[in-house]
Amino acid sequence: MKTTALTIALLLGLVTAWAQSNGAKPKDKAGSVPEASRTTSAAGPTYVIGADDTLHIDVWKEPDLTATLPVRPDGMISLPLLNDVQAAGLTPMQLASSITEKLKKYLADPRVTVVVTQMNSQRIYVTGEVLHTGAMPLLPNMTVLQALASAGFSQFANTKGIYVLRVENGRQQKIPINYKQLVKGEAVGKNILMKPGDTIVVP
Repeated sequence: MKTTALTIALLLGLVTAWAQSNGAKPKDKAGSVPEASRTTSAAGPTYVIGADDTLHIDVWKEPDLTATLPVRPDGMISLPLLNDVQAAGLTPMQLASSITEKLKKYLADPRVTVVVTQMNSQRIYVTGEVLHTGAMPLLPNMTVLQALASAGFSQFANTKGIYVLRVENGRQQKIPINYKQLVKGEAVGKNILMKPGDTIVVP
């Protein structure tokens, strides 16, 4: 009996060691994978979907209805069974609810998740004496300093004359940017958050 118990203990030890060496992920007390190992979308709950965004539509236990697809210029997406569905102008949760309601005609208990995998609809523009001119994806909470860092300056850039052109209520505003102060950490309140359609001009 002692020999049998010892053999079982050794086998259990070998199985545990094998599982650890093969990259088994540790679990938390609830038995799930720790939060740090889960993937999350950069798009927050208030993000409004737009044309050119890429969405992952997941219908639980329905692999034929699960797809990653772009939002067309007309704001629609094409899904099996449903054909065209309006996506632009909705948040991911609103779109998930809309698809869920439409699928109830075909499925008993549809469960839909919408994740924005690429946020291409929201852009800003950089022009002038920069290394990378043109459109740039607007990342969540992107500041003017972050945008300038991504664009880079040419050797002829006049950092004293930088400004942002922004259209609000149908009127164009010119917002001067004091780059020198921002880099030094001064005037932090003037490190404005970029908005869709903003244009940064570096003379």
